[in-house]
Amino acid sequence: MNHDVLLSARNLSVRFGGVLAVNDVSFDVRRGEVFTLIGPNGAGKTTVFNLISRIYTPTSGEIDFAGPQGTVKLTEQPPYRVASLGIARTFQNIELFEHATVLHNLLIGRHTHRQTGFWSELFFTPSTRAAEVHARERVEQVIDLLDLQHYRESTVAGLPYGVRKVVELARALCAEPQLLLLDEPSSGLNVEETDDMAFWIQDIVHELGVTVLMVEHDMSLVSRVSDRVVAMNQGQVLAVGTPSEVQGNAAVIEAYLGSIDDVESLRRPA
Repeated sequence: MNHDVLLSARNLSVRFGGVLAVNDVSFDVRRGEVFTLIGPNGAGKTTVFNLISRIYTPTSGEIDFAGPQGTVKLTEQPPYRVASLGIARTFQNIELFEHATVLHNLLIGRHTHRQTGFWSELFFTPSTRAAEVHARERVEQVIDLLDLQHYRESTVAGLPYGVRKVVELARALCAEPQLLLLDEPSSGLNVEETDDMAFWIQDIVHELGVTVLMVEHDMSLVSRVSDRVVAMNQGQVLAVGTPSEVQGNAAVIEAYLGSIDDVESLRRPA
Protein backbone atom coordinates (compact mmCIF):
# COMPACT_ATOMS: atom_id res chain seq x y z
CA MET A 1 0.00 0.00 0.00
CA ASN A 2 1.43 3.38 -1.07
CA HIS A 3 2.44 5.50 1.94
CA ASP A 4 0.44 8.45 0.51
CA VAL A 5 -2.73 6.33 0.58
CA LEU A 6 -4.69 6.35 3.83
CA LEU A 7 -7.55 4.07 2.79
CA SER A 8 -7.67 1.58 -0.07
CA ALA A 9 -10.85 -0.20 -1.15
CA ARG A 10 -10.34 -3.15 -3.47
CA ASN A 11 -13.03 -4.98 -5.48
CA LEU A 12 -15.81 -4.34 -2.96
CA SER A 13 -19.11 -6.09 -3.60
CA VAL A 14 -22.09 -6.64 -1.34
CA ARG A 15 -25.39 -8.43 -1.90
CA PHE A 16 -28.62 -8.01 0.00
CA GLY A 17 -30.59 -11.09 -0.97
CA GLY A 18 -30.69 -11.04 -4.75
CA VAL A 19 -29.73 -7.36 -5.02
CA LEU A 20 -26.12 -6.48 -5.87
CA ALA A 21 -25.89 -3.12 -4.08
CA VAL A 22 -22.15 -2.61 -4.66
CA ASN A 23 -20.38 -4.25 -7.57
CA ASP A 24 -16.57 -4.52 -7.74
CA VAL A 25 -15.83 -1.01 -6.44
CA SER A 26 -12.19 0.08 -6.01
CA PHE A 27 -10.65 3.43 -5.05
CA ASP A 28 -7.84 4.96 -2.95
CA VAL A 29 -8.15 7.90 -0.56
CA ARG A 30 -4.91 9.87 -0.23
CA ARG A 31 -3.76 11.53 2.98
CA GLY A 32 -4.84 15.14 3.37
CA GLU A 33 -7.47 15.22 0.62
CA VAL A 34 -11.23 15.57 0.41
CA PHE A 35 -12.46 12.56 -1.57
CA THR A 36 -16.16 12.57 -2.45
CA LEU A 37 -18.58 9.89 -3.58
CA ILE A 38 -21.35 11.20 -5.83
CA GLY A 39 -24.16 9.60 -7.80
CA PRO A 40 -27.93 9.43 -8.10
CA ASN A 41 -30.10 7.96 -5.34
CA GLY A 42 -29.53 4.23 -5.04
CA ALA A 43 -26.05 4.41 -6.57
CA GLY A 44 -24.47 2.58 -3.61
CA LYS A 45 -22.65 5.52 -2.00
CA THR A 46 -23.97 5.12 1.54
CA THR A 47 -23.54 1.35 1.28
CA VAL A 48 -19.83 1.92 0.61
CA PHE A 49 -19.73 4.19 3.69
CA ASN A 50 -21.38 1.46 5.73
CA LEU A 51 -18.80 -1.04 4.52
CA ILE A 52 -15.95 1.24 5.64
CA SER A 53 -17.50 1.88 9.05
CA ARG A 54 -18.23 -1.86 9.37
CA ILE A 55 -21.99 -1.53 9.65
CA TYR A 56 -22.05 -3.92 6.68
CA THR A 57 -19.67 -6.74 5.77
CA PRO A 58 -18.74 -7.05 2.07
CA THR A 59 -19.66 -10.17 0.17
CA SER A 60 -16.22 -9.91 -1.44
CA GLY A 61 -13.29 -7.48 -1.54
CA GLU A 62 -11.24 -5.81 1.17
CA ILE A 63 -10.45 -2.41 2.70
CA ASP A 64 -7.01 -1.45 4.02
CA PHE A 65 -6.56 1.47 6.41
CA ALA A 66 -3.10 2.89 7.20
CA GLY A 67 -3.92 4.36 10.62
CA PRO A 68 -1.80 5.16 13.69
CA GLN A 69 -1.61 1.46 14.58
CA GLY A 70 -0.22 0.52 11.18
CA THR A 71 -2.06 -0.86 8.17
CA VAL A 72 -5.05 -2.99 9.11
CA LYS A 73 -7.72 -4.73 7.09
CA LEU A 74 -10.96 -3.03 8.08
CA THR A 75 -12.94 -5.93 6.70
CA GLU A 76 -11.45 -8.12 9.44
CA GLN A 77 -12.24 -5.68 12.28
CA PRO A 78 -15.37 -5.70 14.47
CA PRO A 79 -17.49 -2.53 14.22
CA TYR A 80 -16.66 -1.37 17.76
CA ARG A 81 -12.94 -1.06 16.89
CA VAL A 82 -13.35 1.31 13.95
CA ALA A 83 -13.32 4.52 16.02
CA SER A 84 -10.24 3.48 17.98
CA LEU A 85 -8.43 2.78 14.69
CA GLY A 86 -8.72 6.47 13.73
CA ILE A 87 -12.00 6.69 11.78
CA ALA A 88 -14.98 8.86 12.78
CA ARG A 89 -18.30 9.38 11.05
CA THR A 90 -21.32 11.63 10.84
CA PHE A 91 -24.72 10.50 9.60
CA GLN A 92 -27.22 11.99 7.17
CA ASN A 93 -29.85 11.70 9.91
CA ILE A 94 -28.35 13.40 12.95
CA GLU A 95 -27.44 10.97 15.75
CA LEU A 96 -26.96 13.00 18.93
CA PHE A 97 -28.07 12.71 22.57
CA GLU A 98 -30.99 15.12 22.32
CA HIS A 99 -31.42 15.78 26.05
CA ALA A 100 -27.73 16.30 26.81
CA THR A 101 -25.80 19.53 26.36
CA VAL A 102 -23.50 20.24 23.45
CA LEU A 103 -20.51 19.93 25.79
CA HIS A 104 -21.62 16.52 27.06
CA ASN A 105 -22.18 15.28 23.50
CA LEU A 106 -18.66 16.34 22.54
CA LEU A 107 -17.13 14.72 25.63
CA ILE A 108 -18.82 11.47 24.60
CA GLY A 109 -16.86 11.75 21.37
CA ARG A 110 -13.69 11.40 23.46
CA HIS A 111 -14.58 7.91 24.73
CA THR A 112 -12.18 6.15 22.36
CA HIS A 113 -9.25 7.85 24.14
CA ARG A 114 -10.38 6.82 27.60
CA GLN A 115 -7.56 4.93 29.34
CA THR A 116 -8.52 5.22 33.01
CA GLY A 117 -9.97 2.26 34.88
CA PHE A 118 -12.96 1.78 37.15
CA TRP A 119 -11.13 2.27 40.45
CA SER A 120 -9.15 5.32 39.33
CA GLU A 121 -12.37 6.96 38.17
CA LEU A 122 -14.21 5.97 41.35
CA PHE A 123 -11.59 7.70 43.51
CA PHE A 124 -10.87 10.42 40.91
CA THR A 125 -7.12 9.87 41.07
CA PRO A 126 -4.56 12.39 39.70
CA SER A 127 -4.30 10.40 36.46
CA THR A 128 -8.08 10.56 36.04
CA ARG A 129 -8.11 14.30 36.70
CA ALA A 130 -5.32 14.81 34.16
CA ALA A 131 -7.23 12.76 31.58
CA GLU A 132 -10.37 14.79 32.23
CA VAL A 133 -8.47 18.07 31.79
CA HIS A 134 -6.96 16.86 28.52
CA ALA A 135 -10.39 15.78 27.25
CA ARG A 136 -11.88 19.17 28.09
CA GLU A 137 -8.98 20.98 26.38
CA ARG A 138 -9.48 18.97 23.19
CA VAL A 139 -13.23 19.58 23.23
CA GLU A 140 -12.73 23.33 23.73
CA GLN A 141 -10.37 23.40 20.74
CA VAL A 142 -13.09 21.87 18.57
CA ILE A 143 -15.70 24.27 19.98
CA ASP A 144 -13.47 27.20 19.02
CA LEU A 145 -12.76 25.80 15.55
CA LEU A 146 -16.45 25.41 14.72
CA ASP A 147 -17.67 28.56 16.53
CA LEU A 148 -19.87 26.66 18.99
CA GLN A 149 -18.97 28.76 22.05
CA HIS A 150 -22.47 30.22 22.31
CA TYR A 151 -24.05 26.73 22.39
CA ARG A 152 -21.64 25.00 24.81
CA GLU A 153 -24.21 24.58 27.63
CA SER A 154 -27.31 24.37 25.40
CA THR A 155 -29.41 21.22 25.24
CA VAL A 156 -29.23 19.69 21.78
CA ALA A 157 -33.01 19.26 21.47
CA GLY A 158 -33.50 23.04 21.53
CA LEU A 159 -30.97 23.86 18.83
CA PRO A 160 -31.71 24.74 15.19
CA TYR A 161 -31.13 21.93 12.70
CA GLY A 162 -28.09 23.58 11.13
CA VAL A 163 -26.37 23.96 14.51
CA ARG A 164 -27.06 20.32 15.34
CA LYS A 165 -25.34 19.30 12.10
CA VAL A 166 -22.25 21.23 13.23
CA VAL A 167 -22.44 19.65 16.71
CA GLU A 168 -22.43 16.18 15.15
CA LEU A 169 -19.41 17.18 13.08
CA ALA A 170 -17.74 18.49 16.26
CA ARG A 171 -18.40 15.27 18.14
CA ALA A 172 -16.74 13.24 15.38
CA LEU A 173 -13.70 15.56 15.48
CA CYS A 174 -13.38 15.09 19.25
CA ALA A 175 -12.37 11.50 18.54
CA GLU A 176 -9.24 12.91 16.81
CA PRO A 177 -9.72 10.83 13.64
CA GLN A 178 -7.25 10.50 10.81
CA LEU A 179 -10.16 9.78 8.45
CA LEU A 180 -13.50 11.59 8.78
CA LEU A 181 -16.53 10.13 6.98
CA LEU A 182 -19.15 12.79 6.20
CA ASP A 183 -22.53 11.44 5.05
CA GLU A 184 -24.27 14.26 3.13
CA PRO A 185 -23.08 17.08 5.41
CA SER A 186 -25.17 19.72 3.57
CA SER A 187 -28.42 17.75 3.77
CA GLY A 188 -31.16 19.98 5.20
CA LEU A 189 -28.97 23.10 5.30
CA ASN A 190 -29.77 26.43 3.68
CA VAL A 191 -27.34 28.24 1.36
CA GLU A 192 -25.62 30.19 4.14
CA GLU A 193 -25.24 27.09 6.33
CA THR A 194 -23.85 25.14 3.36
CA ASP A 195 -21.28 27.90 2.81
CA ASP A 196 -20.27 27.60 6.46
CA MET A 197 -19.99 23.82 6.10
CA ALA A 198 -17.62 24.28 3.16
CA PHE A 199 -15.36 26.46 5.34
CA TRP A 200 -15.49 23.93 8.19
CA ILE A 201 -14.45 21.09 5.89
CA GLN A 202 -11.54 23.10 4.50
CA ASP A 203 -10.42 24.06 8.02
CA ILE A 204 -10.64 20.44 9.18
CA VAL A 205 -8.28 19.38 6.40
CA HIS A 206 -5.85 22.30 6.50
CA GLU A 207 -5.76 23.09 10.23
CA LEU A 208 -6.29 19.66 11.77
CA GLY A 209 -4.70 17.54 9.05
CA VAL A 210 -7.72 15.24 8.86
CA THR A 211 -8.50 13.38 5.62
CA VAL A 212 -12.16 13.59 4.57
CA LEU A 213 -14.21 10.99 2.70
CA MET A 214 -17.62 12.44 1.87
CA VAL A 215 -20.94 11.44 0.31
CA GLU A 216 -22.70 14.51 -1.07
CA HIS A 217 -25.46 15.51 -3.51
CA ASP A 218 -24.85 19.27 -3.53
CA MET A 219 -22.51 19.65 -6.49
CA SER A 220 -21.63 23.24 -5.59
CA LEU A 221 -20.25 22.02 -2.26
CA VAL A 222 -18.54 19.08 -3.97
CA SER A 223 -16.82 21.40 -6.45
CA ARG A 224 -15.69 23.83 -3.73
CA VAL A 225 -14.06 21.40 -1.32
CA SER A 226 -13.23 18.16 -3.17
CA ASP A 227 -9.79 17.28 -4.46
CA ARG A 228 -11.06 14.17 -6.22
CA VAL A 229 -14.46 12.64 -6.90
CA VAL A 230 -15.68 9.14 -7.67
CA ALA A 231 -19.02 8.94 -9.46
CA MET A 232 -21.14 5.82 -8.90
CA ASN A 233 -24.29 4.45 -10.46
CA GLN A 234 -26.13 1.20 -9.78
CA GLY A 235 -23.37 0.04 -7.45
CA GLN A 236 -20.50 0.58 -9.90
CA VAL A 237 -17.79 3.20 -10.40
CA LEU A 238 -18.38 5.35 -13.49
CA ALA A 239 -15.46 7.77 -13.22
CA VAL A 240 -12.72 9.03 -10.89
CA GLY A 241 -11.01 12.42 -11.17
CA THR A 242 -11.23 16.08 -10.27
CA PRO A 243 -14.75 17.52 -9.88
CA SER A 244 -14.61 19.17 -13.30
CA GLU A 245 -13.32 16.00 -14.97
CA VAL A 246 -16.04 13.86 -13.46
CA GLN A 247 -18.86 16.34 -14.14
CA GLY A 248 -17.82 16.43 -17.80
CA ASN A 249 -17.73 12.63 -18.13
CA ALA A 250 -20.34 11.35 -20.61
CA ALA A 251 -21.26 8.32 -18.48
CA VAL A 252 -21.80 10.55 -15.43
CA ILE A 253 -23.99 12.98 -17.40
CA GLU A 254 -26.08 10.07 -18.65
CA ALA A 255 -26.49 8.65 -15.14
CA TYR A 256 -27.79 11.98 -13.83
CA LEU A 257 -29.72 13.35 -16.81
CA GLY A 258 -30.41 10.48 -19.18
CA SER A 259 -28.75 9.67 -22.51
CA ILE A 260 -26.57 12.22 -24.27
CA ASP A 261 -29.27 12.49 -26.98
CA ASP A 262 -31.81 13.36 -24.27
CA VAL A 263 -29.52 16.07 -22.89
CA GLU A 264 -29.00 17.53 -26.37
CA SER A 265 -32.74 17.53 -27.00
CA LEU A 266 -33.23 19.64 -23.87
CA ARG A 267 -30.89 22.24 -25.32
CA ARG A 268 -32.72 22.45 -28.67
CA PRO A 269 -35.58 24.95 -28.97
CA ALA A 270 -39.06 23.44 -29.09
